Amino acid sequence: MMKNRACRTSQFLPTKKHEKRSKLKKKENLGKKQRDKGEFSSGNRNGGVSYEDRISDLPDGILLSILSCLLLKEAATTSVLSRRWRDLWASVMSLNFEDEKNSRDFKEVKPNIQHRQRRSFVSMVDAAVKQHTGLTIERFRACFFLDRRFAQSIDEWIEFAVKKRVQILELEFSTANYKDNYTFPHELLGLAKGSTQKDLHSGISSLHSSGCCLGFKSLKVLTLRHVNVAGEALENLLMNCPVERLSVVAAKNLVDLRVVSPPITWKYLAIEKCLDLKTIEICNADIVSFTYIGVGIDLVLSNVPLLTEVSITELEIRSNDFYNSIAISVELPFTQLSCYLSQLKCLTMDISEVVYNQDYVFPMLANLKCLELICEPHYASALRYLTSFMKASPYLQRLVLKMNIYTSWLEEMGIGKTEMEEIVTTKQLESVAKCPHDELKVIEIVGYRARRFAAKHVMLLLKNAVALKKLVIDPVRHRSRGLSMVKEIIDEEMKARNHAVKHLKKYVPSTVNFVCL
Repeated sequence: MMKNRACRTSQFLPTKKHEKRSKLKKKENLGKKQRDKGEFSSGNRNGGVSYEDRISDLPDGILLSILSCLLLKEAATTSVLSRRWRDLWASVMSLNFEDEKNSRDFKEVKPNIQHRQRRSFVSMVDAAVKQHTGLTIERFRACFFLDRRFAQSIDEWIEFAVKKRVQILELEFSTANYKDNYTFPHELLGLAKGSTQKDLHSGISSLHSSGCCLGFKSLKVLTLRHVNVAGEALENLLMNCPVERLSVVAAKNLVDLRVVSPPITWKYLAIEKCLDLKTIEICNADIVSFTYIGVGIDLVLSNVPLLTEVSITELEIRSNDFYNSIAISVELPFTQLSCYLSQLKCLTMDISEVVYNQDYVFPMLANLKCLELICEPHYASALRYLTSFMKASPYLQRLVLKMNIYTSWLEEMGIGKTEMEEIVTTKQLESVAKCPHDELKVIEIVGYRARRFAAKHVMLLLKNAVALKKLVIDPVRHRSRGLSMVKEIIDEEMKARNHAVKHLKKYVPSTVNFVCL
């Protein structure tokens, strides 16, 4: 037996000139055995240093926690480290699928290459789902440019996640047209497509007997982007499942969302860019945070005593005729939230498209501690609104000002916004009423640029924040975060940093911590 084995080996090492290579091979094999055991050493017996792979000696639970922090594709590559790691990735509790490399330039490549990348992504997820051996998972996230053509595979992913008692389910897709959105499988919720809310409560006894929506017994967080889902499906989830956070972005067929007396676990709701949405009604709920981005809707809130965080961005309804477009203001959201403004602690508003109404009297935000405003600082209306918010928030502690600075086609034509909102001048800055703040400790400027009017905004805030402790200048544009950076943007940010250090820092009191990111 040994003789035969030697003969087979000699086929790969036929001559004496390979003896040296054979010795190296033996060392490599020895090193491999040591790696498999989790042992590494170097140096001589007397004075050498011994290295041990202590990470591989950790319990499976800790190693799986480490792998769960990676994209699944990255976690799978650890299988080549040693036998100890070979099958660990197949039991991870967090399945995070995202093709970051192809996502950066996806829209720039040809359609046939796009389709190939989509198929590659779907195949990767399909394979990982089939090989997964864990009994449960905490998180399932799929993020890529997928549409309804891949519905069968996506349905299977969701069914897999449900069977594994998933806690966090995130389907973040992107399509060129709302009509191509993938549709959430209502059947998994016990709903037939086209069913009504009346049908839901009268005809599905299994849901009420179990107290949950079939397999969604463990679901706590649901995020859907470019996934069509009807209001009744979301209502069913909220009414029957322990969902704490719900986020829906760009769902075409979401028209009405009405939730009355949901479970106490539901705390956070975010609805963004659902263009068909008409109504949101929330009653008798312990909701803490509400985020809405979209056109004006009927927003009805009743008996929500724990609501303390609100983010509102009302989008303008545009038409081909600029002057007939429906403008927006802060009045509508303030009116809809009027009963709860006094209890708000955090407020975020996008005022970049808001038309200033000098006759409007701001309501008092007596308990507001954190204010985040998105604005276009080169318009005088932004300055006036900033002043109004400051006056209405006497106990403000943290202010975040996100600047949208650009040159619009109207400005290039010599026409200003709504016939003409002035560019901020020094005279206008000086005419703004002073509103000293004794509680404001932190100011953060996001999207700062090397422009005089941007610096003037900061100077105005410094004058009014008499107890300021920290000023943060962040030149990264808030809408550019996470996107691939082009050279022009990088150069502009570098210029902004230099401008802030050179022209702003010298005006900041020594008692204030100046930070330029």
